[in-house]
Amino acid sequence: MKKHILTGCIYCLLLTALPMIPALATEEKAPRSADMPEFVEFTMESAETSETVPVSAEIPKKSEVYPVLNTETGEVMEIAVREYVIGAVCAEMPASFEVEALKAQAVAAHTYAHRLALLAQNGTDKSLKGAYFSDDSSKYQAFYTNDEIREVYGERYDEYYGKVSAAVDAVLPEILTYEDAPIIAAFHAMSSGRTESAEHVWGTQTAYLVPVDSSTDLQAPRYEQTAVFSQEEVQKLLEGAREGLLLSGGAEEWFSVPEITESGTVLQIHAGNCIFTGQEIRSLFSLRSAAFTVDFADGEFTFTTKGYGHNVGMSQYGANAMAKEGKSYREILAYYYTGTEIERVI
Repeated sequence: MKKHILTGCIYCLLLTALPMIPALATEEKAPRSADMPEFVEFTMESAETSETVPVSAEIPKKSEVYPVLNTETGEVMEIAVREYVIGAVCAEMPASFEVEALKAQAVAAHTYAHRLALLAQNGTDKSLKGAYFSDDSSKYQAFYTNDEIREVYGERYDEYYGKVSAAVDAVLPEILTYEDAPIIAAFHAMSSGRTESAEHVWGTQTAYLVPVDSSTDLQAPRYEQTAVFSQEEVQKLLEGAREGLLLSGGAEEWFSVPEITESGTVLQIHAGNCIFTGQEIRSLFSLRSAAFTVDFADGEFTFTTKGYGHNVGMSQYGANAMAKEGKSYREILAYYYTGTEIERVI
């Protein structure tokens, strides 16, 4: 068990170092539609520690609150666990989704926060000023204050807040564990049709983050999207990314046929005389996912992506589709996080 948890901790550190955040996640938090919000992908930052993270460990300070750094004011807010989980669900999943999907998201959100709270016992990043995490959605799970929720939901605040808070209340005591430790509760908006192995995205094998079928995602809005760049734009980006990169021959020969996984994620692709990972290309061109193809015609490169997000863990649209089929939040979580268990911590 200790070996597994050590791997998980190292894996958390890897998540902070790899370029897997799309451009939208580094922008300031802006109001989003409650029905179809823009997805905010985040790194799962942790304290720099290799110690075990038992589920039964006592959370420091007050167990009923999470200290959260407000990045605008520099103050540390004391956010009640319930308020935090509600704010995270409101920020990360459309309120129009099925109740069981919202419950699954609530458990994932609570698991994420609880894991960082336990890791904080070993000391946090000094820039956090004693907080467990911040409201910076480029590094941590997105979170809305009640004022922000009111702004996003507008006239439907009472309806949507009531729906989300009821879903959270139904599962608030619960988190997901694997071998007695809170899991790395990765999630994404929609998969390529099959979720991806954590090993293929972040380089570390994780027993409960493995590929599963999520073919209902093919029906999700904006499942397949294109991003078009001029030949000059592509050349500038590629040459700026790698010193010594040479693009010879015609532009149609700049990219090789990519090496892909069974889930469609690009593992690596040659660009000129250099090799890039799919995640590097995704970051460089601000693509919606690393499940992409690239074509050249009429002086332009067209990247066609499938899904949205890193493709690891729970697909939010997949979870909603399962809920529509009558599956419970427990069934959704068990499906996307293989071999995990639900534990009560409150």
